[in-house]
Amino acid sequence: MQQNDESLLRRLNKPIGIVDAVIDTDTWNEVDDQYALSFLIKSDAKIKLKAIYAAPFLNHKSSSPADGMEKSYDEILHIISLLERDDLKSIVRKGSKTFLVSETEPVDSQAARDLAQRAMNYSPDNPLYVIAIGAITNIASALLINPEIRDRIVIVWLGGHSHFWPDTKEFNMMQDVAAARIIFSCGTALVQLPCMGVVSAFTVSGLELEYWLKGKNKLCDYLVQYTNESAIKDGGLPNWTRVIWDVTTVGWLLNENYMQDYLVPSPIPQYDHHYGFDPNRHFIRYVYHIERDRLFKALFECLAK
Repeated sequence: MQQNDESLLRRLNKPIGIVDAVIDTDTWNEVDDQYALSFLIKSDAKIKLKAIYAAPFLNHKSSSPADGMEKSYDEILHIISLLERDDLKSIVRKGSKTFLVSETEPVDSQAARDLAQRAMNYSPDNPLYVIAIGAITNIASALLINPEIRDRIVIVWLGGHSHFWPDTKEFNMMQDVAAARIIFSCGTALVQLPCMGVVSAFTVSGLELEYWLKGKNKLCDYLVQYTNESAIKDGGLPNWTRVIWDVTTVGWLLNENYMQDYLVPSPIPQYDHHYGFDPNRHFIRYVYHIERDRLFKALFECLAK
């Protein structure tokens, strides 16, 4: 592939019209995945959801990456039930039980195999959008299983910090640096939504959630209660706010001017948790600003309807 060929640049443009998408989510990791998944499912007038993948994670809420993936799988089904969309349960796939051990060996899973096959139904002019809001293991594995899908997908990933941040010690990226290096280096179309320095501004307070969502429906009541409980458990002050990180990926795909971005040469995630930079590398699209109020207004209205 020639660097920054016309096909890549076209795929890096914001989509126009209705698009097909899959989502890869570590849904039990924190509170934001539930908002993002619900927002996506309820935005079906613009985004046609084709598959949901459970991503691995490891922190205080899981005993291993496999346990994190299984708990995420169960939470995906729970959110679908709250939305009364049991028809979607058939498109949920379990993901990787481990992170990558190298940049050449995929981790086999239902999710990786589904994406490796599904993306072949698309083309450079009609790509499949891959919303990724966890460790990027499943997506990198799919690319290793079938490198042909590289030019048939657009990855919209919340991962890493802003390019001026002093390190890349961000949860999604640091869990599987090998997978991140594959995504940033293989030449696929990538939209990066960095955490600290960009999406970290996308915060919501308990009072806002109570005002906009409480009592609207079963899903909204669950999200308000779960977010409140999580904030208190994590030591939140009485005036706590939480970053609802993952919603921003869906916001970018909806293409309603919820954020600002530009093209930059793809950085190189390093194993010492820093970026390397080379101005001669292919472009990715880099989000640098979130229109916080506009996107939250859209989210609240969508979830409450």
